[in-house]
Amino acid sequence: MKNLRHFALFLALAMGLGSLAVAADPEAPAPGRTTSVPLAPDAPSSYTVQRGDTLWGIASKFLSQPWYWPEIWYLNPEVKNPHRIYPGDTLKLVYVAGANGEMRPEIRVERGNETKLSPQVRELPISEAIPAIPFEIVAAFMSKPSVIPKEESEKLPYIVALGGDLVTAGMDDIVYARGIKDAAVGSRYNVVHVGDEIKDPETHKSLGYEGIFAGRARLERAATGSGKNELSKFVLTESARETLTGDRLIRDPLEVPLDFVPHAPAKAVNGQIVAVIGGVNVIGQYQVVVINRGARDGLEPGNVLAVWEKGDTVKDRGPGGLTTSNQFKEFVAKNVQLPNERAGTFMVFKTYERLSYGLIMNAVSALHTGDPVTGP
Repeated sequence: MKNLRHFALFLALAMGLGSLAVAADPEAPAPGRTTSVPLAPDAPSSYTVQRGDTLWGIASKFLSQPWYWPEIWYLNPEVKNPHRIYPGDTLKLVYVAGANGEMRPEIRVERGNETKLSPQVRELPISEAIPAIPFEIVAAFMSKPSVIPKEESEKLPYIVALGGDLVTAGMDDIVYARGIKDAAVGSRYNVVHVGDEIKDPETHKSLGYEGIFAGRARLERAATGSGKNELSKFVLTESARETLTGDRLIRDPLEVPLDFVPHAPAKAVNGQIVAVIGGVNVIGQYQVVVINRGARDGLEPGNVLAVWEKGDTVKDRGPGGLTTSNQFKEFVAKNVQLPNERAGTFMVFKTYERLSYGLIMNAVSALHTGDPVTGP
């Protein structure tokens, strides 16, 4: 039943918000309110959306656990596609009586400067709607993908030869590639060198490969010839490192829709961080990481997960102290595994079959590769 309710909320969200009628005075307290939705202690009675906001940030203003946002977002399936929030919209926290008479919170929206709410929806470009997470961070990452999922690595176009008998190629050099399909002259691609294999630490099966950004290339001539001689001609327009035969070509840019809504996964998730993007060892807020769970595990963009700092292994020498009269009693110390401690929150923004990209939304301590991720 709970899953059906979540599905209904998500379906309604996809269809949009509708005409709104205020059910209670948003400035009035809600005496006797009983609800399991975790409102923030200082949740405002109203908030006007600003440019630069994210849905995660707004949800955090009203909720102590932002992934509960769909539980209190007022939905109306009668109006098409106004579920996006725009700068200038005012969100109001109101309380309505539930089926059992308990007062429950809802967030309702007033569009722009409208004083009368109606089923009319103003026409605004999607690009003006606030994203779920900081767009510029995701865009910078996706412009230079650093992990190549296994299912894509075998299908990507690759460089067959370098022009002019070169051993390595750089900016302004010509390269020839195989596997380019339905691309117009002038199309741009990332050149990515395939690095170390990334394996699932639990199954030891391959998840993909490290993708090392080498540069960018522009299609100069579409594929000519046939069979093994069917090659496309490129010129390198940017060089971050030497380009080699065998390097992969990834279409630029790799689109990632950011109009999803923070929500908990539909089923239990238990995974690990398997890679961190950017060549760092310690992970902090707004860094992109890769986990060993993906679409086949039920994950989708917008899913929120808890990140746990893996507990250390320590020696248990029994009761005692360091003084001569009170020595430790155990000569052979036993290993004890300390419990994991919650250390951050992770939001998925792109999934593949066996892995997902996501953003660390907050971190209360340093995170590392191998740290566990679970449902929130």
